[in-house]
Amino acid sequence: MRVPHLSIFIIARDEADRIARTIQSVRALSDDIVVVDSGSTDGTQLIAEQHGARVIFNPWPGYGPQKRFAEEQCRHDWLLNLDADEVVPPDLAAEIAGLFAGNGPLADAYELRIAEIFPGEPAPHRFAYALAPVRLYRKDKGRYSPSPVHDRVDLDPQATIARLKGTVHHYSVRSLGEQMAKLNAYSDAQADDLDKRGMTLSVFRLVVEFPANFIKAYIGRRHALRGVYGFMTAMNYAFYRYLRVAKHWERRLQRRAGASVTPPAPDKRDA
Repeated sequence: MRVPHLSIFIIARDEADRIARTIQSVRALSDDIVVVDSGSTDGTQLIAEQHGARVIFNPWPGYGPQKRFAEEQCRHDWLLNLDADEVVPPDLAAEIAGLFAGNGPLADAYELRIAEIFPGEPAPHRFAYALAPVRLYRKDKGRYSPSPVHDRVDLDPQATIARLKGTVHHYSVRSLGEQMAKLNAYSDAQADDLDKRGMTLSVFRLVVEFPANFIKAYIGRRHALRGVYGFMTAMNYAFYRYLRVAKHWERRLQRRAGASVTPPAPDKRDA
């Protein structure tokens, strides 16, 4: 069932191996699927177009600004945001379509439960940790945050929020190496963001960040229930969180070292 007032947008780069599945999962919901590509070299653009999406190029400005750009390309009043490694299963697609039946949605924004699926898993683990961010919202009630690292919708204070029952399937891990490369790049962006905001993290966090975040992922996010892959991804997550703090402190030490070096006096013979 096509939803008459719904646009769907996806930001992507080098997602040729999985973007078709993402688009196909929502193709029946909308006549306006927008893919904003930041420079794929693997044919992502052509695959997206072949599956019915409008593809628009925009150089990468960071997560929030890229999603804001994508919002502006959408034609309809309601927006659904998906990442290129996420899939909407049939039950959730039917639930979204049902919202727009009759008098339409009762809330201004909807949280969608998103559960990660590790390689080798056919579906989200029954005890999988899941986030529930706002992903479906009225265009006049919310916009993505302009932050380059914080991926969230900033809503009008008066906006009403509800939560859908279905779960988005998140295939985020191609391999441990690819995951670590992605998290390494993200830790650079987070260190940049801390600098821009003038924030300073305690040096004590260099010591506690890795063990605390391993426990957070392995126990708090229940990766312990997901076998060897759960242990390995918890280790990656913990190292990424440590790396963010380490890069922040590396930059501080470099700035201190630079400030402590007295520039040489000008040579009077050159005057």
